[in-house]
Amino acid sequence: MVDIELVSRKISQLREYLSALRDAEDITWVKYEKDIRARAFVERYLQLCIEKVIDIGNHFISFHHWREPDGYRDIFQILHENGIIPREHLKTFQNMASFRNMLVHRYERIDNEIVFGLFKKRLSDFDLFISLVTEWVREQRN
Repeated sequence: MVDIELVSRKISQLREYLSALRDAEDITWVKYEKDIRARAFVERYLQLCIEKVIDIGNHFISFHHWREPDGYRDIFQILHENGIIPREHLKTFQNMASFRNMLVHRYERIDNEIVFGLFKKRLSDFDLFISLVTEWVREQRN
């Protein structure tokens, strides 16, 4: 069984980051577009959320000695192969990994509309990940 205390700590940190994003109701599209600090806040906290999800996935892979991932997107493929992520949600999490790479490495100019859209409409993807992970752990314990 995975280190429940460690996973709980990581989930708690993820929830803190999500809470900070959700509490930033004052960041409207107009503010986001004009205020570099607002953009930096949203980008950084989305990055932290994604990295926490990746970290949790890596913990499961390492603990269970599942195959080594080829990259961040592959982490979610491995979680799918081992019953944590259902097929219908796989692409969502793989896209998270790709988005993280874009944020960190700035492979291309970041599209403000995409980032803002994720900030306003896709935070529930992180809640879904938390649910899938905790449900899988619960099933393994029984």
